[in-house]
Formats: sequence, structure tokens, C-alpha cells
Amino acid sequence: MKPPYDSVLFDFDGVLADTEPIHWACWREILAPLRVELSWDVYCANCIGVVDTDMLSFLASLGPTTAEALRPHYPRKKELFRTRVLEMSPCATETVELVRSLTDYRLAVVTSSGRQEVEPVLERVGIHECFSTMVFGGDVNKHKPDPEPYLLAASRLESTRPLVVEDSEAGVASARAAGFDVVRVGSSSEVPAIVRAALAG
Repeated sequence: MKPPYDSVLFDFDGVLADTEPIHWACWREILAPLRVELSWDVYCANCIGVVDTDMLSFLASLGPTTAEALRPHYPRKKELFRTRVLEMSPCATETVELVRSLTDYRLAVVTSSGRQEVEPVLERVGIHECFSTMVFGGDVNKHKPDPEPYLLAASRLESTRPLVVEDSEAGVASARAAGFDVVRVGSSSEVPAIVRAALAG
């Protein structure tokens, strides 16, 4: 009997790695001197699944500043994140074991984040080589919720029956617009059980 899926396409932040609290903390540190207050609830409601540079206008609306004034601070946020994410190792052991066990499927990472924020984390936990391809924010013209990121990943894998694993509204919309089945997780800790159940049919 043919398995229902031939590949699994994972989002990164909030799925493979519990990075959203780290992103939030880095933004808070950058924004505080600019008198911009970013609470966790506001971050979760407006910033998850959104490309960082697309968030600048929203973040500026929270305080007495503009998106253009925030833009020069963005490289420091990226640098902060790259340092902290490696200090904290945000991939759960169970998720690492899941990825290593999926040898019957072609695997991809499909993320709005940049290569420098993602690859070092996957290399550190030893699963980088498990993924046949990775689609980063800079690889596409249109980001999630547009289907382009997931269509590109499936095309690279020559996959006709991908299963997408997402945690954000934008990511789910992107996968559905591509015509793919998608499971949504509430947190990265749910990923192993939900993915195994979906693959078991």
C-alpha cells in the first residue's frame, strides 16, 4: 500500500525549534531604548510567521518611532538572535529523534527566516543532513501566506504528496494555497506526536 505522503515539509520557528521566545526577547531588547513596548501576547498575535522586515511597520506603531527609524537596528537584532539561539539549543530531543526516524520521506525546511539563523541550529543538533532542501526567506519573491515557499520546496524535492507541519496562520494559509495537506501544532513540543499520527493515517 502506497504511503499517503512522500515528503514532510517543516516550518522552522515554533515547529522544529522553540525559537519564538528568543526572537521576542531579542526584539524587546532592541526596542526598549526606543520606547517601544512589545508584550509576549502582542508578539504572538502579530509577529509569528511574519518576515522580520515586514514587521517593522507594525513594531513602529507600538511606540514613538517609524519603520525607517527601526531599520538600522535590525542587523543587531539578527546578531543577538544568532548568538542566543546557539546558547539555548532550542530543538527538543524528541523532535531531533523524529526527524532522524523519517528515512522513508524526503524532508525540507520551509521558513521565512534567514539561512544564518537556521542552519547553525540544525547543524548543532545533528539533523542538518536529514533535509534534502531548505527554503529560506531570501529564496522567494513572495513569503507566507503566499504558496510560493511551499511550492518551491515541493518542486525541489519532486514531491507530489507533501505533508506540511506549521504553527502559524500565515504558514497554514501558505500550505493550503499550495494545495498541500497541513497539520498545525500549538507548540514545538507537539510536533513528534502529531506528525507520527498524521503519517500513520
